[in-house]
Amino acid sequence: MQLNDGKRTMAERSAWRFFPWWVTGAMSVVIAVNVGLVYSALHTFPGHAGSDGFDLSNRYDRVLDRVRAQEALGWTIRAETDPSGHPVLTLSRSSGGPLAGAEVQAVAERPLGATQTTRLMFREAAPGRYVGDAILAAPGQWDLMLTASSEGHDITTTKRIIVR
Repeated sequence: MQLNDGKRTMAERSAWRFFPWWVTGAMSVVIAVNVGLVYSALHTFPGHAGSDGFDLSNRYDRVLDRVRAQEALGWTIRAETDPSGHPVLTLSRSSGGPLAGAEVQAVAERPLGATQTTRLMFREAAPGRYVGDAILAAPGQWDLMLTASSEGHDITTTKRIIVR
C-alpha cells in the first residue's frame, strides 16, 4: 500500500512479514533431518537382538557374586599388541607381582564393521606376560573376551586393544 506521497507503509516493509516462511523453513529442516535419521536407523540395523540381557537379569545375584570374587582376587590384566599384531597380556597379582602359570584363552572380535572373530590361546613368554597364538591382521579396534585361570580361580573380563 502506498501513501499519497509515494512512500510505503511501515507494515509492508517489516521483516515480520517473512515470519511464516521462516517457521515453515525451520520445520522443513527438522522434518528432513528426522526422515534422514529414520532412514539411516532402518537401513543400518543388523537385525540381531540377543536375549542374554533378560537371562542375565534372572540370575543377577550370581553375576554380582562372581564380580565381587574377581575383585577380591585383585588381579589386573593389561592388554596390548606387539609390532607383529599378536595380542600381549600382562597379568599381575594384587601385590603388583606377575601372575605366572596362568592358563589364558580369549576370543577376539571386531566391535565395528563386518563380524570378524578369532579364537586365541596364550602362552607364557615371561612370568606374567602372555602372547597370543594368532595375529590380529586387520588394523583397528578389537575386543578381547578373556578368561584367565590360576591357582583354582578364574577371572573373566573384556579388554579393548587397537591394532595399528
